[in-house]
Amino acid sequence: MGEMTAQHESTQNSIPSEILNREVMQHGCAHYKRRCKIRAPCCNQIFGCRHCHNEAMNSMEVDKTKRHEIPRHEISHIICSLCDTEQEVRQVCINCGVCMAKYFCDICKLFDDDISKQQYHCNGCGICRIGGRENFFHCFKCGCCYSIVLKNGHSCVEKAMHHDCPICFEYLFESRNDVTVLPCGHTLHMNCFKEMQDHLQYICPLCSKSVCDMSRVWEKLDTEIAATPMPELYQNKMVRILCNDCGMISEVQFHVLAQKCSNCKSYNTRKI
Repeated sequence: MGEMTAQHESTQNSIPSEILNREVMQHGCAHYKRRCKIRAPCCNQIFGCRHCHNEAMNSMEVDKTKRHEIPRHEISHIICSLCDTEQEVRQVCINCGVCMAKYFCDICKLFDDDISKQQYHCNGCGICRIGGRENFFHCFKCGCCYSIVLKNGHSCVEKAMHHDCPICFEYLFESRNDVTVLPCGHTLHMNCFKEMQDHLQYICPLCSKSVCDMSRVWEKLDTEIAATPMPELYQNKMVRILCNDCGMISEVQFHVLAQKCSNCKSYNTRKI
């Protein structure tokens, strides 16, 4: 487990709660409420958290040759926000005795006073997640944590979240934004998925399978095609199509509006 160790817990038990909980939720940065800062092992500078470091050291103002990400697991020193004492990574300050965060992971070097996020460390992912351990499971084939709702009903895709979001290109595995799993097993940000739907895009940007039940749309297309006969020149024209939904190749009658898969009846097809 990566959360607070037994040694840290015994240390906390020996310190009065009024000292441990001093100024709780009053310190931190834009990303975390915490009572400490970190010293980056890569550049020896002090930052509020690893995200503060990555944003600052990858900004347009920084020379391209000096831009870098912090190796989070290599963080070894922190600075207490109450007494400014620099020390090795630990949950309770060695000088003033304050608890630097109610949630502490000694593997990820993560500190956070806002435990409403229900943080937990996933050994499979190797990093901390939010949402409560009991609400998620780790899929070892996909290589990430998914909602328990998907445990027996998701399509496995190897290392499904170990890539950039196909819409905004942010790395999904360590993203702090909500991620959704499509029926095909591919993943993208929930907000990006909603933006796709707002623009009437209903196919996976990676494999082109339908991302929701399209049966009503196909019924409307049936009606439109029946009401739009092709000119005599094209009435016997046949085309070969590949269905993006079921993967079947078939030969069907050409229509200017769309071609229907003869196997699964989907109109999510392409000519080949």
